[in-house]
Amino acid sequence: MRLTLLDRAAALVFDRGVDALSLRRLAAEAHTSTTAVYSLFGNKAGLLDSLYREAARRFAARLATVGVTDDPAADVLRLGVAYRDYALTDPHLYSIMFTQRTADLDLDLDLGDEPGDEAAQTIQPLVEAVRRGQRAGRFADVPAERIALCCWGIAHGLVSLELTGNLPPGLDIEAGYEDALRAMIIGWAGSR
Repeated sequence: MRLTLLDRAAALVFDRGVDALSLRRLAAEAHTSTTAVYSLFGNKAGLLDSLYREAARRFAARLATVGVTDDPAADVLRLGVAYRDYALTDPHLYSIMFTQRTADLDLDLDLGDEPGDEAAQTIQPLVEAVRRGQRAGRFADVPAERIALCCWGIAHGLVSLELTGNLPPGLDIEAGYEDALRAMIIGWAGSR
């Protein structure tokens, strides 16, 4: 029930915005009682916190399926592919993490951590792959976070364009996505 409610809440936020989300509306759309929703999440802030955490948890789980190999550059590429796969599989949750401003979500995380910590931690597998690549002489000797951010930005930009459909006619992100990531990886290798 909890995951069903979170998935439905993500769809509501994606389709209608945060202001359209209410526990009463969510209960009605999920064909359950408001008591059930309140007992699981407490209030709207608790629901939004849980929604954000679930989005981050699923995203981290998807990235964790990318195993470490002896080719860090290939691992960076595969993490980019996993990023896109997550976004296309769970576009509503992707939106919660990456297109909704955390201020708009009015997050009040109750574990003493800052809003965004979960999302910030999801870049760590990419940073680690870049560091391994630097140790192997495959990437420039600059802060690994800089290279990771550039790779992440390419992935995020292309995926966001793909999800929103904001592309001029004739452009195909699916056909060029991995090429764009490879070009970024090659560019950082050439910057040594």
